[in-house]
Amino acid sequence: MSQQRRGIRTTTVGRRRRGWGVAALAVIVVLSGCSASGLVDESSTGTDWADDGCTSVVVATSSEKVNMLDALADAFKESSEAKSLKTCATVRPTNVTSGDATRYLTAGGDWPDDDTRRWPTMWSPASTVWTSRVAAAASPAIVGEPKSFTHTPVVFGMPETMAKALGWPNKDIGIPDLAKLCQDSAGWGSVGKPVWGAFKISKTNPNTSTTGLSAILMQSYAAADKTADLTTADVAAAADFSRVFEECVIHYGDTTGKVLNTLYKGTQNGTGGSGYVSAIALEETSLLNYNQGNADSHTVEPGETLTPPKEKLVAVYPSGGSMWSDNPITVLGASWVTPEQRAAGEAFAAFVQTETAQRILPKFGFRPLDESVPLGDLFTAAYGVDPAKPTVSLPQPAVDVVSAAIDQWTTIRKPSSVLELIDISGSMDEPIGDGRSRLDGAIQGAQSTLGHFRSTDEVGVWAFTTGVSSDVGSGIVELRDVEPLADAKESINTSLDDLRYAQRNGTPLYDAIATAYDEMRSRAEPGRINAIVVLSDGEDTDSSISLDSLIAKIRQDSGEGSGAAPVRIFPIAYGEGADTSVLQRIAEATGGQWFDASDSAKIDLVFASVINNF
Repeated sequence: MSQQRRGIRTTTVGRRRRGWGVAALAVIVVLSGCSASGLVDESSTGTDWADDGCTSVVVATSSEKVNMLDALADAFKESSEAKSLKTCATVRPTNVTSGDATRYLTAGGDWPDDDTRRWPTMWSPASTVWTSRVAAAASPAIVGEPKSFTHTPVVFGMPETMAKALGWPNKDIGIPDLAKLCQDSAGWGSVGKPVWGAFKISKTNPNTSTTGLSAILMQSYAAADKTADLTTADVAAAADFSRVFEECVIHYGDTTGKVLNTLYKGTQNGTGGSGYVSAIALEETSLLNYNQGNADSHTVEPGETLTPPKEKLVAVYPSGGSMWSDNPITVLGASWVTPEQRAAGEAFAAFVQTETAQRILPKFGFRPLDESVPLGDLFTAAYGVDPAKPTVSLPQPAVDVVSAAIDQWTTIRKPSSVLELIDISGSMDEPIGDGRSRLDGAIQGAQSTLGHFRSTDEVGVWAFTTGVSSDVGSGIVELRDVEPLADAKESINTSLDDLRYAQRNGTPLYDAIATAYDEMRSRAEPGRINAIVVLSDGEDTDSSISLDSLIAKIRQDSGEGSGAAPVRIFPIAYGEGADTSVLQRIAEATGGQWFDASDSAKIDLVFASVINNF
């Protein structure tokens, strides 16, 4: 059973010590006009990167490979490649998204972390698309000589019942078939299942996600009816087709893990999982994890029991072909990489190509490049996959084509209508340890999101506490109505700054969400991401409506057959001691996602992650 884990373990070649408690390397989501500086530890295991006497080889890698690389590092210590080194080496996989690492390396200069011990010797993004972008935008020398060591196809995961309604597994299903369902106003009714409502797709943001990037390239291939030689002209001609496809996206995001986790919980609890999403663009390895009960590919602890979902996802391999995440690994040509680290990194890169290493890969849901290595029991219909597919593999296009596709997505992505709802109660005066109050962090986080929205996207801002009122209701200050952003960024920034001087009273959280929900429901339109972003500690003190009544009110639109214009809520659990369970319930009731900013100093990063959904 695959046990994908996030985090870092140390594997020492020659001698091994476990005494240094390492922590996961956090990443920064950097969007157009939405950024943060400095890397922040995401785990609670500490930041002690003590010297163990061996050459340290940090491998910056996409999250889904951390545990696999951990196992490969264990095996490496006994290999001939390791034993040929002059000194022992410690391999330390750490999580950095492919898109973020691309930006760091393209920018030049030092790695953005104050602790030089965490600077990577090696890089293993999910796809050579990213290494090619760095080579083109910065220097080929910085990415060294990347070489794939494993791969996994990009597929569409669908609940088995829904896939069968489309003729799976006997009928080939292509991206044009999914686009037709998106465009048809009858949705699932067009294939005899009107009770299922609209056809809904989940995709990730291509600026940070390999899967999201592969999906938009696969759309261009499908529109051009090509299986090779995709050009920038093909991408341009695919704009209308891709725009239709984007229209049935429920929301975007950084990873598929959060979407899969929401689907899993809804399916297990009988709270509308099947009405949440119809198809998810994801890597085959993520689908395998889901069907084992590890929906978000989290760290599986010793003794933890995984419960498979009540309904598995099946892999739909598009008939027109699939892109592959080819997972290269390379020693960086960065100035901070020492000769000893380079030698150790080259030895590890050679080891992962060996048969010994290749036999480890299928245990973690990855396909080996060595075709003589058996895939094993995981790659079977029981886990929703077909080892004989995809029958058509789409090659990675040239760098200029990839750039054109990303630039096009920025203009054709699904439009957004977002209301930001900010708690300004007395608890928001609490400090967050860097000279700012909670409210300061909230204001700056909200301001950082504005650069992500297009002028045509609708953005509104409300604040709530007791003792205030406005035209929209008691307990709410309306800073800006929900309307097209246009050129109003400066005025919104000023209005947000004004919140620092607002009165601080009680917290009518449930009342404020109920009012905001009614407002957004009344203006929600099909073809938009209609959403409410809530920032609060989750501790209601002054509402007239109860939590259960609020959940009942907002849950009505999230089940099977829900409307074509649902309103999803994205709460940010803010501050130490935040009531995360309340905010999680509210998010799940609408098919939204909740975000943990219980470490208030990370509010900037969390806002960036939230805004990636729009």
